[in-house]
Amino acid sequence: MGDFSKSSVIEPLRIANAADQVRHVFIRDFVLPCDIGVHPHEQGKPQRVRINLDLAVTDDGNPLADQLESVVCYEDVVTKIRSITNDGHTNLVETVAERIAQTCLQHPDCHTVRVRVEKLDVFKDVESVGVEIERHSAG
Repeated sequence: MGDFSKSSVIEPLRIANAADQVRHVFIRDFVLPCDIGVHPHEQGKPQRVRINLDLAVTDDGNPLADQLESVVCYEDVVTKIRSITNDGHTNLVETVAERIAQTCLQHPDCHTVRVRVEKLDVFKDVESVGVEIERHSAG
C-alpha cells in the first residue's frame, strides 16, 4: 500500500497538452488560515486549510516574449486565494472551492480549473478532510 501522507495530490494530473493547446498552471500545498466551519466552536477560530489548484490555460504555442502579461500569473492567483480565505466566515469547504474556481475562470485564458480544499485539523487521527471540484468556463 502506498504512503499517501507525502502529498495531498492523490493522482498526478496530466493537463498540459500541445495538441489541444493547453498549458498547465498549478499551485501545490498552499496552507493558510481560514475562518471556516458550520459548528459554533469553529466560528471565529481560523483553521488551517490546504489548497491545491490546477488550471488548464490556453497555450497557442507562440512565443511568450518573456512577459508576465502573456500568462496566467500564479502570484495573482495566490493573492486572490488569500483574499477569498480572509473574507470573513464561510461555512463550507465547498463554498471556498467554488469561489476559488469562479475567480480563476474570470481570466480569459483559463478554461478549466480543478480545486481541492482540505481542512487539516478536524480529526486527530485523519490528516485532512475536504472537497475537490472541477469547473469549466462558459466560453
